[in-house]
Formats: sequence, C-alpha cells, structure tokens
Amino acid sequence: MLFRRKRKPASVRRFVSDDWIAALPREKAQLFEATVRRWESAYAMMSVSLDEAFSLRARGELVCARQQVSMTGELHDRLASTLIDASDAMADRGRHVSDVPTVEPLKPNFFRGDTAQSAASWNGILHHVLLSDRSRFFHKLRILSDTVDRLNHEFIDASAGISDGSSVQPGVCWKSLDSLHYDVSTCLRELEVVMKCFLRALPADQVSVFSRRLETPIAPRKTRSRPRLTRVSA
Repeated sequence: MLFRRKRKPASVRRFVSDDWIAALPREKAQLFEATVRRWESAYAMMSVSLDEAFSLRARGELVCARQQVSMTGELHDRLASTLIDASDAMADRGRHVSDVPTVEPLKPNFFRGDTAQSAASWNGILHHVLLSDRSRFFHKLRILSDTVDRLNHEFIDASAGISDGSSVQPGVCWKSLDSLHYDVSTCLRELEVVMKCFLRALPADQVSVFSRRLETPIAPRKTRSRPRLTRVSA
C-alpha cells in the first residue's frame, strides 16, 4: 500500500504514584507546601492536645483531662473544617479543569473505625463502576469530605460526653477518640496526595484563582447538638 493511515499514539495511563513523586513548578510547589503546612499545623495542635488529655487521665487527673478533651474537640473541629473546605475548593475548581488527575480508591484496611471503613468500601465499589477518571476524582473528593465531617461529629460527641460527664460509657468514648484521630489522620494523608495530583493537573493560569479560594476564610459550621445523659465519672 502506498498510503497507510497513521495510528494515533496510545494514551499513556497516568498513575497516582507518578504525580505524587513528580516535582511541581515553583508557584504550585509553594501553594502545595503552604497548604499542607497549614493542615499539618492544625493536626499537630490537635494531636498534642489529645495526647495530653490521655496523659492526664492516665495520671488520674480526671477534671483536667475533661477540660483538655474539651479543648481537643474544638481543635479537631477547626482541622476538619480546613480539610472539608480544601476538598470543596478542589471540587469547585475541578469543574473548570478538563484533565483532572487519576485517583486511587480508598482502602478499608487503612482505617480503624466503622464509619471510615464503610466509606472506603463504598468508594472502592463505585471506583470500579464509574467509567471515567473525572467521575472517580469527584466521587473520591465527596467521600473524603463527607467522611471527615462524620468523623468530626463523632469526635465532638465523644469529647463532649467526656468533658461534661454526660456519657454513660466514658471508657468507650476515650477509646473512640483514639480511633477517630487515626482515621482523620488517614483522610488528611489521602487529601495531601489528591491535592498534589490536582495541582499537577491544574492549568498554570488557574493557580492564583485556586490559591485565593483556599485562603478564603472558612464560614463557621454548625455542629450537631447531643442529648445530655446521666452524669458519671470519667
């Protein structure tokens, strides 16, 4: 044959690991580092506060432990608000990006509690049902945002039950705080990976817009009230 139709080069599948280890351009790198530093700072303050509460309880200083747990709940709520807002910001800006990044499904065995494990299982199922990387990207962001929100409500409920002495099973509340702390940490790590992959895909002319969105003050969120139960010792 004198003429042959040239085949289009096969599309190269992108892997999350490739996006994660690749270097970002300077402006994107600065935004990523500043964002993650803000997350890590909020997480560190909450973690130190929780560790102190456990230490006070172990020494039998129950009144101080309750007060410390109350402070930890407030710090946890701030962290959760920051992570949820970042998820929403990526989802909002992602609608203006034609080539969103590839994502991997959440893994249930990376979590401890039922809430996060169930969310990860559901994400895994839909990841294989949804046909496009775009649908998978937005679904993972929704799952992460919703999971952080649910974990935060559970953390606040448990910490409030301890701090005001209203829980009928304070030991269970203390145990759940440790598990919830672990699962929120896992969500934070997942969002770090998604954020870097998203910045890799974000067109250079949209970086400043996305940066301003991330820096916009978070509107206060209402937390669910919890019923007061019988007061018992922590």
